[in-house]
Amino acid sequence: MPVSGRAVACLAMIEDTHLKVLRILENNPEISQRELSRQLGISLGKANYCIRALLQKGWIKTNNFKNNRNKLAYAYLLTPAGIERKAEMAAAFLKRKMIEYEQLKEEIERVRQELGH
Repeated sequence: MPVSGRAVACLAMIEDTHLKVLRILENNPEISQRELSRQLGISLGKANYCIRALLQKGWIKTNNFKNNRNKLAYAYLLTPAGIERKAEMAAAFLKRKMIEYEQLKEEIERVRQELGH
């Protein structure tokens, strides 16, 4: 069954979110889900959903530790599979964005010609 353009765009959006999460976790493994959601501009529930999906895929693992307020907290660590997948997603992201960039340049040129610039 062929995949619709809308489905492809939705999958790309999910992959882009996962890539952003992996990048943030790699740079700040002790980040809270609340802070992660703030940085991504998504709800706390969606951040939790993303974390759970990445855990289930085996791309991250958690480490428990006691934080400075004597509460149990987590550190999110990328697994070797997560590091590899992050690189693959980054390459796919770059390829998609380069195609979008070229299409945008063409559209800008068409509009310029229409306006006589």
